[in-house]
Order: sequence, then C-alpha cells, then structure tokens
Amino acid sequence: MARYHGPKARVNRRLGSLIYESAGAMRAAERRDGPPGMRSRGRRPSNYGLALMEKQKIKHYYGLGERQLRRYYEKASRTKGNTGENLLIRCERRLDNIVRRAGFTKTRPQARQGVVHGHFQVNGIKVSSPSYIVRPGDVITVRPRANLHVVYKSNVEETRPESMEWLTVDTDTLRATVQGLPGPSDISLPVDVNTVVEFLSR
Repeated sequence: MARYHGPKARVNRRLGSLIYESAGAMRAAERRDGPPGMRSRGRRPSNYGLALMEKQKIKHYYGLGERQLRRYYEKASRTKGNTGENLLIRCERRLDNIVRRAGFTKTRPQARQGVVHGHFQVNGIKVSSPSYIVRPGDVITVRPRANLHVVYKSNVEETRPESMEWLTVDTDTLRATVQGLPGPSDISLPVDVNTVVEFLSR
C-alpha cells in the first residue's frame, strides 16, 4: 500500500473521494464518477465493507501500509483524547504530508518521493523518512541546491500553500515552520474515522 503504483483514478472512483490528486486521476474521475467495474453493480456495501473502505481512504491518502496504520492506531489509543482524532492528527504530522500541505509538491506521492530522495531538511538536518513525525517548532526547508529550489519554487507558485494556523510557509525562502499541532478541523481527509477505529479495535 505504501508504494501503490496502480491506476489512481480507479481508487478515487472506488472510494468516492479525491484521494489521489494527480491531474490524470482527477480528469478520469470527472469523466466517470461512479465505481469502476460493471455498470449494473448497485448493491449497498455491508457495514464491514463500508468500514474497510474508510480504512482504505486513510491508507491510500497518507501512503500507509497495513502494519504502519495499526502502529499509528495503537499509539493513538494510548494517547489521551479521542482515538480517531489522535490517529488522523498523527498522519497529518508526517513529513511527507507537511511537504504537501506547504505547497512544495502537487501530490502526496510526489512529496514522499522528494523526502525519500533527501530533498528536504528538518531543522537543518536532511531527513529521508516520509513517516518522520514533525513537532511544534520544527522548520522544514528545501536543501540548498539551486536545481531543487527551481523545481519546488515552481510548485509553490502553481499550488499555493494552504492557509493554516499551525503551519506557516515562507514561499520566498521555501521554509515551512510548524507553529503547533493540527486540530480536528485541520484534517484534510473526509473520512468517518470512528468507523475505522471500531474496525481496527476488533
């Protein structure tokens, strides 16, 4: 799952959400907004099937594997507060997600690739793990290489960073600063996380 290379438009159509943001996937979803497969299919999925679909949304959206998602769930369940919110907030704090939310890349898979290739630094230190969890006060920057700055500067100008209180972005210096922790209203994925928590707690 963490390295899904299949047709992204089919995932968007099957899950009924814009999980993958690539231009091709969005165009394909606009042409056909129903689930893939035979057009005669119309059965309503079972409660188990619905819960599985919600779980798949999280896995595809954040690029998680099954074991990684369950580790996140276990940590979230041991943290004070709502387990579902804690789970999604931890996903939002992943470095590849921060890179995407800052507007440095156009999609999360692209952000993951950039992190793996060592294009970003956290507090001046190169980090190549997409699952790195950022903390308040962390500063994410593009490595000081001219070719990288040209690429990511172009991305920022095209995508424009989202407006968030917990993350500020300096588009001139390609510098993102984590001001605090995201809250429930900052979650960017439309998902019924309580159903996912019930599914994972079985």
